[in-house]
Amino acid sequence: MMRPIDIAEKLNLSTSALRNYEAKGLVPPALRSAGGHRMYTEEHLAYFECLQAMSPGFGMEVASEVVKHVQLRDASSARWCITVSQAQLHHDKQQAGRNLQMLEDQVHNGAEEANGVQERMTIGEVSAATLIAGSAIRYWEKEGLIASSRDPHNGYRIFGRSQLRKIMLLGALRNAIYSPELVSLKQAISRLDLNDLEGAREIAGKSLAYLDRMSEEQFRGMFFFGKLCRLLSLMK
Repeated sequence: MMRPIDIAEKLNLSTSALRNYEAKGLVPPALRSAGGHRMYTEEHLAYFECLQAMSPGFGMEVASEVVKHVQLRDASSARWCITVSQAQLHHDKQQAGRNLQMLEDQVHNGAEEANGVQERMTIGEVSAATLIAGSAIRYWEKEGLIASSRDPHNGYRIFGRSQLRKIMLLGALRNAIYSPELVSLKQAISRLDLNDLEGAREIAGKSLAYLDRMSEEQFRGMFFFGKLCRLLSLMK
């Protein structure tokens, strides 16, 4: 048996964080000592470790869903939650790679804009060209990360090719887990000079490196997920 303070010190968490996880049903209810104090087992520790290890790479929402499935002894659903998140990260990594290659080609060739891209595009045309939902584009504009002009004839949003570059950079990070580094990358995209190809290429490279680190965090989280499942005999 372990006291909350023992686990809190081991994982560098507060005891209130442990109670919060328990209150949200993310770990099984604590046992009670003869004096009524919370007591945790190795199983509780494995749940706490899994949550702490998975949240940096998968986010707390996915980590929470995973451990709830584990408590129901539904390891298959838990694994599929993880697979979906990994697939999203892989999709974003591919986008980041395409962004970097496109910008390197433009810098190398001295071409400021991508071939075949219109000078002025509606939000629908941008969405079709980038496979990014219009709702995401409107949200980024609302947040001040990108800007559009308005067609004087119909009032539709119009995006130039330089704004399209920003949208593509943001698109590669749309599923990334919140972190100070992610905020810094998005702010750099927001501040990016419309004609700064070198700056855009640098951001694309940093985005690709950031997603690679997220992949590493996911593998670390999967290790502790496996540890929890083996402890509960849900995995060999």
